[in-house]
Amino acid sequence: MNKSYDLQPNSEAESITEDDLKLINAYSRKRLKADDVFVFSAVLCDNEIDRDFERFSVESLKTLAELFVGKTAIKNHSMNSEDQSARTFKTELITDENRKNSLGEPYVYLKAYSYIPRIKKYESLIEEIESGIKKEVSISCCVSKSICSVCKTDLRQSACHHKRGKSYNGKLCYCELNDPLDAYEWSFVAVPAQKNAGVVKSFKDKEGNKKLSNIVKSLGEAEGEILLSDGEVKALRDYIKSLETLADEGREYRKALESETVRFFALTSPEISSDCTRSICKSLSTKDLKELNGALREKQQKLSAPQLAQAKKPSENSANSQFRF
Repeated sequence: MNKSYDLQPNSEAESITEDDLKLINAYSRKRLKADDVFVFSAVLCDNEIDRDFERFSVESLKTLAELFVGKTAIKNHSMNSEDQSARTFKTELITDENRKNSLGEPYVYLKAYSYIPRIKKYESLIEEIESGIKKEVSISCCVSKSICSVCKTDLRQSACHHKRGKSYNGKLCYCELNDPLDAYEWSFVAVPAQKNAGVVKSFKDKEGNKKLSNIVKSLGEAEGEILLSDGEVKALRDYIKSLETLADEGREYRKALESETVRFFALTSPEISSDCTRSICKSLSTKDLKELNGALREKQQKLSAPQLAQAKKPSENSANSQFRF
């Protein structure tokens, strides 16, 4: 399911209250009047299961309502300051008693109120909002817990065998996102048919630091964007470098194992050409190659036993012993 939310512009400057202006001016260095700003609202997120089979709990929405106050709206989750477009000055958590989500619960959503200065730079953006061109938004935030709806496992800490989107004994598997740690921004986006056009999420631990295992896991699970700090990027880069070192060492080990196995083939089965044995070795997995190497080594050791080794003394119970003097 596409995760998109509609903007709800307030095109009339007179609808801006004095209380709104006080909140707006808390972020402005100069005194702004109602005619100086364009105010609009946007639904940022809700308690519905999204297209990634994840959803925010109501408690998470309450926390996000606090975290999004003062955050900027940008374009396409760009980190470029030139793409900053608006600032959120207040939020509201709304329960629609006349509407249920897919779980049969009252529909709850987070509504943000933001302002854009009425200057030439933003004239086209304001026009796009008013005309319905800029209509969808998505959020960027981080949570510390992702709970499986079936077994209640926190997937940030350990894995479970349940697959999101599948039903188990009639119970749909999805992840409930709990304990938000931060809200980064929300963005104006074009929402295409692809699944990665929706909510952007990031996962961290209790201290707000993304564990390397969680980074790797979230990269594997994510169908949208993943936000990483400079420190997290460095940790991931170091991890990749360590994997490259291990890969180099593994290649050297494999090369030596192949050479030794080809040599054992030559000693135990000289009738097979070296080209053939090399081809056999290259076609095997390292595990199978190691097993073959061990078998050929044992065979070679038996074949190399000294021919003049002392014969085993016959036992007293051997056949015809009664004829020996």
